[in-house]
Amino acid sequence: MTKLIKPTQDPRENNILAALPKLDYERILPDLELVEMPLGWKISEAGDHVKFVHFPISGIVSLIYGLEDGSSSEIAIVGNEGMIGISIYMGGESMPSSTEVQCAGYAFRLSRAILKREFALGGPLQKIALLYTQALIAQTSQTAVCNQHHSLDQQLCRWLLMSIDRMHVNQVVITQELIARLLGVRRESVTDVAGKLQKDGLITYTRGRITVLSRAKLEKRVCECYASVTKEYERLLPDVKN
Repeated sequence: MTKLIKPTQDPRENNILAALPKLDYERILPDLELVEMPLGWKISEAGDHVKFVHFPISGIVSLIYGLEDGSSSEIAIVGNEGMIGISIYMGGESMPSSTEVQCAGYAFRLSRAILKREFALGGPLQKIALLYTQALIAQTSQTAVCNQHHSLDQQLCRWLLMSIDRMHVNQVVITQELIARLLGVRRESVTDVAGKLQKDGLITYTRGRITVLSRAKLEKRVCECYASVTKEYERLLPDVKN
């Protein structure tokens, strides 16, 4: 992937890197590489031997689980609050899910060798990464429960809130086809639900752009899964601020 080095882009735009003490941050800084994350880029496929951990500074990456019949659904999303490539330090070397960019952005990557060196030191990066992994597990677990027990209306509200939290804007550039794939439902179902949300004044949807008009209304309409995941991130990572 081509590196687009821009002086205005700071690794500390990623909240995990920003939470590191000065000494630990400066030790890995020379090894951080800025990479572009174009829409649709698969950072890793299921079963890949992951070579880099990525720290997004913008955009959103989806963790997607696929089935043999070709269907798939999103099990978690990661933005600048987190990192991609946890299998490097969890010991399994690979994951059963793939990672795909759903909203374009940038990330700083660190090689597996450097990350393992840092983990061998047992310092702050190791502690923060493990706490983040616990928060990510909470998100995947809550997503599974949400997909089974809550309406598509509530699921879409949850997905929108989690997405704008990570984009830090009230607009997401995405097609209804992609939303349907991420949620594991038919496109027509997403069209119906998005139409209801638009009619009720929560969003507008035009040409592949969803704009949230009322966050307060979305928060009233969403199921408890959004608040549950948000509180768990805040509990585990109080020093990693969005």
